[in-house]
Amino acid sequence: MTDIALHPDDSRAKRNVAVLVAAQAILGAQMPMIFVVGGLAGQSLASNICFATLPISLIVLGSMLSATPISHLMQRYGRRTGFFIGAGAGALGGAIGAYGLYTASFPIFLLGSLITGTYMSAQGFYRFAAADTASDAFRAKAISYVMAGGLLSAVIGPQLVKATSQAMVIPFLGTYLAVIALNIAGAFLFLLLDIPKPPQPAVDAPHGRTRMELLKTPRIAVAVICATVSYALMNLVMTSTPLAVVGCGFDAGNAADVVTAHVLAMYIPSFFTGHLIARFGVEKIVAIGLVILAGAGAVALNGVHLENFFVALILLGIGWNFGFIGATTMLAGAHEPQERGRMQGLNDLIVFGGVTFASLSSGGLMNCSGGTPEAGWTAVNLAMAPFLMLAGGALIWLTLRPKEA
Repeated sequence: MTDIALHPDDSRAKRNVAVLVAAQAILGAQMPMIFVVGGLAGQSLASNICFATLPISLIVLGSMLSATPISHLMQRYGRRTGFFIGAGAGALGGAIGAYGLYTASFPIFLLGSLITGTYMSAQGFYRFAAADTASDAFRAKAISYVMAGGLLSAVIGPQLVKATSQAMVIPFLGTYLAVIALNIAGAFLFLLLDIPKPPQPAVDAPHGRTRMELLKTPRIAVAVICATVSYALMNLVMTSTPLAVVGCGFDAGNAADVVTAHVLAMYIPSFFTGHLIARFGVEKIVAIGLVILAGAGAVALNGVHLENFFVALILLGIGWNFGFIGATTMLAGAHEPQERGRMQGLNDLIVFGGVTFASLSSGGLMNCSGGTPEAGWTAVNLAMAPFLMLAGGALIWLTLRPKEA
């Protein structure tokens, strides 16, 4: 008898979802905080402004490098262990980043950013943990609700930036000290998780498909492509947004407000994304997400007034929500339990590899193409087009495939 069969009302899953929502809200607040101030702090420390967004890029690189090890640890020792490691890395990365600011050392600041990436990787598994004890009927809703926990982080994070960024003599130092506190306080939530450790397979038990066989599965391949494109393009634009807002004549408070609106738009739809997936099918929701991402780029290219930034970043958040949650749901139903650690780690390795590339490209496009903030912002948004065509084409191909294939 399966674990889900023992909990037909999804009572265990709902308890775990509540814990993960709280973790997403409290621990997750550090990500919008760092994304608001990371580029601005990097700009003040770097000798070349083309490297201003390198701290954010290294966070994503750290997430990519740690995705597979974190996934293997969770497969062997349970979700709780991996989440504790993530919170510890978040606190350590925040401490090193604070020390880098205190000593005005860009390399030390970058090291802290790289370590923070391990937290970002662990946070990415909250959505998979929500599905572990959920029934098939509740799975999409469970993933969606956990992602909705980011709604509170969208408010908490940027408001903490406003309260802490200039609270000390050294700009942004207070923000990184607040990041340390969030990780220490939030880690206690994981004591309440009730997700059993995966059973160790018997010697003669099926081991499932290899990584290459998994990636050759059409549904898995398209899910990974759509998740990567949705997340990478969101990161590409969001990383440059504070620099673009400030560069176009507005202040850091305006940049924080735009990021707040963006992160709210990322997570508010999560209250109904799962219901939409259940009603209309995951492929349609992913497709709508890609169209909305294209709309975000169109609005951004239409001008650099403050309202353009707000509308573009709101659309960017909604498009990410539909595209990424839809792709995650598609992936969660396309592999066997014994393949979970292998596939989820591989997925996040690829996703955050794409996000790393996007983040590295963002700073170069924003600061080193055209010579003005307006030209850089145009280059960032034009770069979305080919990747949206790739994901859209892959989704159309999957939809047109014969069902028996």
